[in-house]
Amino acid sequence: MEKILKALPKLAEEAKKDSQKYFARLKKRVPKRLDYLMQELHEEEFKKTDCLTCGNCCKTTSPIFTNIDVERISKSLKMKAAAFTAQYLLRDEDDFLVLKTAPCSFFNESDNTCFIYDVRPKACAEYPHTNRKKFIGITDLTVDNTTVCPAAYNIVENLKKRLPLEGNKKVKHF
Repeated sequence: MEKILKALPKLAEEAKKDSQKYFARLKKRVPKRLDYLMQELHEEEFKKTDCLTCGNCCKTTSPIFTNIDVERISKSLKMKAAAFTAQYLLRDEDDFLVLKTAPCSFFNESDNTCFIYDVRPKACAEYPHTNRKKFIGITDLTVDNTTVCPAAYNIVENLKKRLPLEGNKKVKHF
């Protein structure tokens, strides 16, 4: 996995422009079956991908914490929501609540597990968001996630193969 994570930023950057062009073309004529296809690709990828061998999302990025997430997590940690927010979160430039630190404060680096897994933020539970309904609305986020998540990268590249559009080049898969 270390080799893959080392190669991922370069591969994702090389594929980024092609992916952005692909999704721009796809948005012009969104196939009715796109969400179904994304669900299928997501499931296929996660049959062979174990997030516990990676943990790169927890090591490098922060999820967005909703107020509901803050309430649920702080209650689980037996903290007041304001104390939890003050200790762990800050508002980013888009006014979203995110973690103050990376890796995630709740990430156990020895085994890539999460101390708050059962009450983790919704954004963590849904990551990398490749099986979401109305997927076409989050293609920019998905392209960004390909730089962090090998599974997201593979899903996007497999989508290009399964639903080819003219002008897309072939790239390497993990």
